[in-house]
Amino acid sequence: MPGTEESAVEDASQYIDDHIAKLADWRGEILARMRGLIREADPQVVEEVKWRGTPVWSHAGILCTGETYKAYIKLTFAKGASLPDPAGLFNASLEGNARRAIDIREGETVDAAAFKALILAAVALNTAKKKK
Repeated sequence: MPGTEESAVEDASQYIDDHIAKLADWRGEILARMRGLIREADPQVVEEVKWRGTPVWSHAGILCTGETYKAYIKLTFAKGASLPDPAGLFNASLEGNARRAIDIREGETVDAAAFKALILAAVALNTAKKKK
């Protein structure tokens, strides 16, 4: 599936399952945890795979991506600059006009409630724009 721009939901979910399993270290654990929190926050989330294998979670538009690097997992919110972040989770890509990201390194945890609130805010922003 890598190399395809978009995939069916079932194939994307399976690809993400396989991707997490292949990581087989702390990165897989973190990505699996964050994926679970995304699904808990928004049971209607759509899983996709874009940009040569990057997991993407969408609801009326992209909510966030889950990129895997050697030293960290990066969760990039497409419209993060427009989202409230009272817990200060965003710690990367802060200079842009649209995106914001959360970099998670080995041993770090992200507050589940604050992260779910970001997901819900991203859904609300996407669905509000779709209604106009």
